[in-house]
Amino acid sequence: MPQLGGGAKCAACQKTVYHAEEIQCNGRSFHKTCFICLSCRKGLDSHTVTAHESEVYCKSCYGKKYGPKGYGYGQGAGALSSDTLNQESTQQQFKPKSSSSSGSESKFSQKFGSSECCSRCSKAVYAAEKVIGAGKAWHKTCFRCVLCGKSLESTTVTDKEGEIYCKVCYAKNFGPRGFGLGNEALLEERQ
Repeated sequence: MPQLGGGAKCAACQKTVYHAEEIQCNGRSFHKTCFICLSCRKGLDSHTVTAHESEVYCKSCYGKKYGPKGYGYGQGAGALSSDTLNQESTQQQFKPKSSSSSGSESKFSQKFGSSECCSRCSKAVYAAEKVIGAGKAWHKTCFRCVLCGKSLESTTVTDKEGEIYCKVCYAKNFGPRGFGLGNEALLEERQ
């Protein structure tokens, strides 16, 4: 015998959902006003809903709860987060890696990939800010000529004994010397 005077039960509030206000997701019925994200309580539609077992989330909250974790996925340093963390766990998680003789990396560096240190400032270098020069890792802001401080690029960098120089400073200090090569000191001595 058909059920008269009603419809399916809402998965959120357990009240009757009439056909005109029904939204279906994963074989369950919802009122339009009950079809909201379980975490942030934002209204959902067919484009923003992501279901996990019997729970419905917006794509953002689903990604935070069930998506991949780590640097580059909105969970690393510098990512905006709407979640509040207590002060102690935040300070503990984001402390820079201390140098230890044991050779084991900290949990933070394992999670975010900061195994290399900058050759200029000795702080951790992460993938987003990493520049390679003279076979070493550098921060973009530390990738400067050791003598004049000029900012360097891959086309303007030269290296000697692990230090990086601009082409002008390298030529002045390590370039060829002698008459006819533009070395003022030698020209003055000859006259």
